[in-house]
Amino acid sequence: MFELPLDLVVMLIGAAFAAGVVDSIAGGGGLITVPALLLAGVPPVQSLATNKIQGTFGAATAAISYAASGHVVLRKQLLAAVIGFLGGLAGALLVSRIPTDKIEIALPFILVAIAAFFALRPGLDDTDRVQRIRPGLFTAAFVPVIGFYDGLIGPGTGSFFMIGFVTLAGYGVLKATAHTKLLNFSSNIGGLTGFLLVGSPLWVLGIAMGLAQIAGARLGSRLAMRVGARLIKPLLVTTSTLLAAKLLWDLM
Repeated sequence: MFELPLDLVVMLIGAAFAAGVVDSIAGGGGLITVPALLLAGVPPVQSLATNKIQGTFGAATAAISYAASGHVVLRKQLLAAVIGFLGGLAGALLVSRIPTDKIEIALPFILVAIAAFFALRPGLDDTDRVQRIRPGLFTAAFVPVIGFYDGLIGPGTGSFFMIGFVTLAGYGVLKATAHTKLLNFSSNIGGLTGFLLVGSPLWVLGIAMGLAQIAGARLGSRLAMRVGARLIKPLLVTTSTLLAAKLLWDLM
């Protein structure tokens, strides 16, 4: 059984709290927790599986917080959540059978493009805009693709859901953030279910980090609802850029 000294466990719990704050606002919490787990010496597959456990706590907390404040009606997202779960499950089950090298090379540039979109597009705020595709088509075509990506690779899933809700569904930034969380939660659960078949997560550590994620997500969602796009946009730009930089570094 893999064991960690107490000081590393405390460090990982602190990283999970910070990830919960960031992820509930702009996504990208895995940018903090996955490197922290790897630096602590947890093997890669076990790190990904453990990260899925703790990430589900934060995503669920953020989804509930936004719903309780009236920014999203979760029952209207149930079908999309089921599809996101199936996509995440399929991605995790096929992770060893699908070559992901080309996706991993393109991913940093896609994340930079997302960061540039939110940084440079004028007038991007909490106001809803023109809906470019119908909700049914969005759920049937866009959600399973991003869910599958979450199970297969993972980094940037929240950013991809965000860009879809803003550009295709026409949501304002805060509304898009609120609607992202349940889908992120469901694809995370799907990915975790798949990882349980190929890896053994550190359950105690994952749950401990998950409790810290709950505290961080509560704080982050409150900040996002209070400040809105003025906080979400710059944090989304920052996390997308840092994630792109990390992925480029890993490829070198």
